[in-house]
Order: sequence, then structure tokens, then C-alpha cells
Amino acid sequence: MVSTELNLHNGHTLAKEAGDGLASPSSNGEVSVCVGQQDERQAMLPGAAPPVPETRLYRWRFAVLGVFSLYSLVNAFQWIQYSILASIFTGFYGVTNQDIDWLSVVYMVAYVPLIFPATWLLDTRGLRLTALLGSGLNCLGAWVKCASARHDLFPVTMLAQIVCSVAQVFILGLPSRVASVWFGPKEVSTACATAVLGNQLGTAIGFLLPPVLVPRTNDVELTGHNISIMFYGTAAVSTLLFILTVVVFKERPKIPPSQSQAVLKNTSPEEYSYKVSIMNLFKNVPFVLLLVSYGKIQSSLGEEVNAGRIGLTLVIAGMLGSVICGVWLDYTKTYKQTTLIVYILSFIGMLVFTFTLDLGNLYVVFVTGGALGFFMTGYLPLGFEFAVEITYPESEGTSSGLLNASAQIFGILFTLAQGKLTTDYNPQAGNIFLCAWMFVGIILTGEFRYTVLSSDLGHYMTNTNHRYCYLQKRT
Repeated sequence: MVSTELNLHNGHTLAKEAGDGLASPSSNGEVSVCVGQQDERQAMLPGAAPPVPETRLYRWRFAVLGVFSLYSLVNAFQWIQYSILASIFTGFYGVTNQDIDWLSVVYMVAYVPLIFPATWLLDTRGLRLTALLGSGLNCLGAWVKCASARHDLFPVTMLAQIVCSVAQVFILGLPSRVASVWFGPKEVSTACATAVLGNQLGTAIGFLLPPVLVPRTNDVELTGHNISIMFYGTAAVSTLLFILTVVVFKERPKIPPSQSQAVLKNTSPEEYSYKVSIMNLFKNVPFVLLLVSYGKIQSSLGEEVNAGRIGLTLVIAGMLGSVICGVWLDYTKTYKQTTLIVYILSFIGMLVFTFTLDLGNLYVVFVTGGALGFFMTGYLPLGFEFAVEITYPESEGTSSGLLNASAQIFGILFTLAQGKLTTDYNPQAGNIFLCAWMFVGIILTGEFRYTVLSSDLGHYMTNTNHRYCYLQKRT
């Protein structure tokens, strides 16, 4: 006879017939995990564990993830499209390279002050409204760009890029929230990596597509026409994705996908305080150390991803790294160990890239650049998911937002510092500067090993029954 055991956290074991139905597919194909009703006498036993909340995975989660990844892709494309065509836009608008650089830098500048109201909105008003704002502002910015395809309207294109940069604030912090709210514990890291992948794919397309749509020509009118085609095409795609966001994005599934989400769902809004949540995060020493180390490695990545085939190689390799790291986390749950190893490999990759860049061998540069992008971008989902684990039950959006803010702050500082070193000395000096700070990041990552490894990783432990009983089928 097939039986099922309920192993409770207090050591008691109750045997039940398999007919109680612990896991079964519903008529619409959704997977439901629940517990059969216990005998009233067992429920009244002293010290009896609370019942395991019902969880369910909906197919709709893939639509939510897909739509989010796509409009995140378009936002990243709009960020890079000016930089990759810098010489064309300087000639068309009659501005300097520094003016064109500001069309990219504005993304970093806007993020830092706006991340706090954006995460407050996510935590108090929810996932759907935040997603609508991100997709809607992205769409609005794309249409404003359509009105700027004239050589005397550079201020209009700057305004459009500012709107897109504000949209980014409502996008970059969502991958871990979307993954946690919609996906089960065995797939949440992969889902987060896929959401991050959308943004990286947008950057890759931004390297490839704009030069094809806007080829170099001495005809100003033809250049303006080509720019209009690129802008209107982006606006059309953004509009379609905004409509899909309205239709597809829901606040959360009716039945949560994991026990940790069930716990949070049962917390009343009155018990949540955004101010207290922020203070708890900054009092969390492991998270603060992760915050600084994450900012260092991601700002180093942003500085290296410049126009050209090497930058494209970094991005494509990074997309692969994001997915592999996400799948690895789902399989092993070794958050701290994986984070430290990837950080060390990123540092080694940066060293090799720095000292082979001037050898004149393009093959070596592409290989080392690909390895650098693989590990550095692979660190993105690692940082997001590790932050969620060590800060549970604080909001995923808040921890992710602070990580991104750290990356933007360090990105601005490192861009200025490395630019100064490159101008006064040489590019190698600037890269050595980045290597030194990455080494500091490795030390910081290693510093919180005892704190993290000796504590319950809250999110994961909830799903593996340190707070609820777990189910084990036996024949």
C-alpha cells in the first residue's frame, strides 16, 4: 500500500492514506499542492504544527514573465540606441559627444533619487501598478522621440530619454518580485534570471539593430528619415507591449506558488511599514555588504560595455551566464558560495581582459571579453536572489531596488574616475583601478560568510519546512 508521511518540525509523524490527495493536477492543468484534512483529535494535540498552506503554479506565470522581459528589453534598447550611433547623432543634432553621453548617463542619474518612491509604490500599491507605470512611461518616451527626429530638436529627444529613464526605475527592481510572486521555489531563480535576461537582450539588440536602421550617410534628410523609422518602430512595439501589460499583468495568483508567499499573503497591510522595512535592510549587515560588493562589480561591467563587437560579445556571453547561474541556484540553493565563486572568477576575467587588451590579438580579446561578460552579468540574478534570501521577509522590490541604486552610484563614480585615469595615463590604468575595487568587493563578500551561513536563509527555509511541515511520499 502506498502511504504518505507528514514529517512535522516538532518530530511527530502522522501516517495517512494516499487517498487524502497530497498533490494532484486540477482540471485546467494547474498543479496544486495541499494537505488532506487531519483528524480533529490530531489537530487538537498540544504543540501541533499549523497546516501547510495550499500552493499552486499557474501557466499564466509564463505570460507575465514574457511580457515583463519584453518591455524591459525595449527599455534597454532605448538606453543604448544613442551611444551606438554617437557619431551620427552628433552630426545630425549638431551637438558634442558629451551631450550624447548624457542621453545614457541620465539613466543612472534618474535612478538613484527615484528608487525610493518607486519601491514604496511597489510595496504599498503592488506589482500591477508598478508594471503599468514602467511599461507606460517606456511607451510614452518612445512616442516623444518620434517628435524629435529633426536636427533642431535635441532638447525634445533629451526629454524623451528622461521619460524612458524614469520608466527604468519601475523596471529594474521587478525581476525578483515577479519571480517570487508567480513562480515556485524550484524555479524562482531561473525565472529571475530570465527576467534579467530580457534587459541584457535589449542591450545586445541595441548593439546590432540601430546601425542597420540608421546607416552612415552625408544626406541629413535621409538620416532624419532613417532615425524616424527607428523611433516609430520602437514606439509601435512599446505600444503593443503596454497593451499586453494591461491585459496580462495581475497583482498575484489567486493561490500563492510557495509557502513563503503564503506567509506574506497572510500579513495584513497595516503590519507593513516601508520606513521600517528600509531600516531593517540597512541594519542587516550581510545585506549592506552585498549592497556594496554588488555595486562594485556591476558598475565595472557597465564601464566595460562600450560600442563595438567586444561589447556585444560581453552582453551575449552575459545572457548565457545569467541563465546558467539562475538554473544553478534553483538546483543547489548555494547562494553565498556561488556568489563568492562568481565574483572571484569575474575578478580573474577582468585581470586577464585588462592585460591582454593591448596585445593586438582580437581572438584573445574576444575570448577574455566573453568570459568577463559571462561571470559579471551572471552575477546579476545571483545578487538579486541572494538579497531576497538574506532579507526575507522584507520586500523583494526594495532589496533589488537598493542593489540597483548601489550599482548606479558606483557606476557614476567609477565612470568619472576611470575616465580621468584613462585621459591622464592610459586605458590600462583605468582598468587596473576597476580591478582593485573588485578585489575589495571579494573581501566584502567573504566577510559575511559566518553571519549568512549560520542563519536560516529565510525564504528558502520557509519553503523547505523550517517553519512548516514538509511532505514526503514513500512507497
